[in-house]
Amino acid sequence: MPEQDVVLGIDGGGSYTRVMVSDLQGRILSYAEGGASSIHKDSNAAENVRSAIRSALANAGCRPGEVKGLCAGVAGYDSERDLEWVEALTDVEGLESPKWHVNDAVIAHAGAFLGEPGIVVVSGTGSILFAITEDGTRRRNYDFHHYAASAARFLSYDAVFEMLAGHARESDEFLMRDVLRYWNAGDMEHFRSIAAGGFVEDRQERNKRFGLMAPIVTEAAKGGSRLARLVCDRAIDQIVVGVEMLGSCFQSDRVAVAGIGSVINSPYMKSELAAKLEHGQNKQYRLADAALSAVSGAVVMALKHVRAPIGPETFREIGKHPRSAY
Repeated sequence: MPEQDVVLGIDGGGSYTRVMVSDLQGRILSYAEGGASSIHKDSNAAENVRSAIRSALANAGCRPGEVKGLCAGVAGYDSERDLEWVEALTDVEGLESPKWHVNDAVIAHAGAFLGEPGIVVVSGTGSILFAITEDGTRRRNYDFHHYAASAARFLSYDAVFEMLAGHARESDEFLMRDVLRYWNAGDMEHFRSIAAGGFVEDRQERNKRFGLMAPIVTEAAKGGSRLARLVCDRAIDQIVVGVEMLGSCFQSDRVAVAGIGSVINSPYMKSELAAKLEHGQNKQYRLADAALSAVSGAVVMALKHVRAPIGPETFREIGKHPRSAY
């Protein structure tokens, strides 16, 4: 088989690793998934990523030596002290190309806005707000020591604590039923005993279980549960503060915002965030759909790094792959 020049784009999330192989024209040759990329979420993160890389290359019929560049967005990569474990994720035999590692919010922005200014609200397994302004300045809500507790596990913890506090009402009946069923509890007394025992002993596994429970909360909010809506609204209010804080860094009075992740794109969260942003106090905000997925954003960044020509046709080629959209 003749050699071909390719790049790798990697979306290293807190729950999954997604890998795309692209030629230099943006044609996606293969896609592969694996487990979590963050060592804060999974002790097998390094092997999860390496295995997904090897699978993607094999599916594309490519050898590691044909890779001209790799861009990986990694959840939990927040400072230079993380670099050792982050770089180890892509340490695959024969893969000697230049590698660029960034926080996963950076590739999410690259996919969502294709190089244009805007704010991405990432809310799924993790939570971060990331902006690129008109002059190219990068800002995170973390830079201001702000955190929007809107990650999946936080919604679940908040809902559970409200239930344990006895705050559920008639409209929350189906929420309580589904939560008790999720934790294999026969009734609230049994549920309190599970809670008093710490739910799950291992912290990583406990957070994972609570994260997986979040769709129960967001679906209940859509269905009219007062308690679920209270929990979701709290998270949305924190997101709005973060958006307006980052929005104040923009010169324009109009700022585009895109939501990335399972939580923020659930029907209730998305519609309520859009409604609240319509009444922004410092700017006019527009909640838009992301142009491409985060893993596609990593491909775009890799192509830019290897100086491949990029234009509208490149984005169209990338967008043809079913995994290029959210």
